[in-house]
Amino acid sequence: MKKILSLMIILLLILGTAGCTKASNKGVSTPNPEQKFITIATGDTSGPYFTIGEALAKVYKKKLHYKTAIQSTDGSVENIKLLENHKADLAFVMSDAASSVLNELGKLKDGSTQGFKAMAGLYPNYVQIVTLSANKIKSVSDLKGKRVGVGAPNSGVEANARIILNEQGITYNDIKPEYLSYEEAIEQLKSKKIDAAFVTSGLPNNAVLKLQSSKEVMIVPIKSSDINHLTKQFPFFEKSEIPAGVYQNKHPIPTVAIRNILLVRSDLSKNQVYKMTKIFFENLDVLQMAHQAANSINRIDAGKGLVVPLHPGAKKYFEELYDK
Repeated sequence: MKKILSLMIILLLILGTAGCTKASNKGVSTPNPEQKFITIATGDTSGPYFTIGEALAKVYKKKLHYKTAIQSTDGSVENIKLLENHKADLAFVMSDAASSVLNELGKLKDGSTQGFKAMAGLYPNYVQIVTLSANKIKSVSDLKGKRVGVGAPNSGVEANARIILNEQGITYNDIKPEYLSYEEAIEQLKSKKIDAAFVTSGLPNNAVLKLQSSKEVMIVPIKSSDINHLTKQFPFFEKSEIPAGVYQNKHPIPTVAIRNILLVRSDLSKNQVYKMTKIFFENLDVLQMAHQAANSINRIDAGKGLVVPLHPGAKKYFEELYDK
């Protein structure tokens, strides 16, 4: 009887040890596996973010055999939140929004770090203050007292609209701000519910082109003195112009531009982000066919001068590129 009891105890110990081993193995940290489902946060469906993001999703599906999803959003600020909350894996963002988030994290004392890194610098977004010729708005100062579409809530458009208005001493108390997406703003401009709208995007913006087909569109210029001050005060702004002919304009229109960045979740593996970066640039022609804004993406410069540090996987790609 004692022998049987002893054998039972030994057997229970063996089973218990095996169970503990399995449980402990679950807690062992292993390198991040390759994620096969990728969500790309873009922007308004009428803007370049969405169009280029849609083309990129197809590239990743074909070349890397990923399952992909495109998420239309209100833009940069929302996209960063989606990355940090693991609700997106890749996101199109304007440099000013990314810079602002990094600055805020730098002020925190709890050791917080950003949940995103840069994969590549992209094309510039141009500040386009859109109105109708009949509205007789010829300068930023003329927006005072007007109904102005300032961009969707949580968007990079809205963030830089505040900055540009402030350059003329204009606050939201001096205008009637309307928080609208590209399409909503252009539709309300067409129906005369607003007088002007900030549309910060790559060129051309499809919603503006659509408006131009039925109305006489005017893009409000930014004064050269304001441009010089803005670029000195805010390093993410670049002196730029909207070329002649983009919106049937006879002459270039002075404005500022903000570089776009493709961000990726920090915790994606080095190997996976390396592959994603490599495939992105090997298929750049596909993205350029999707939207002409992508023609301004320069592979050589894409890893330089970014406001967000490169992900180790992207850094590896650019190091190989520059060593060639």
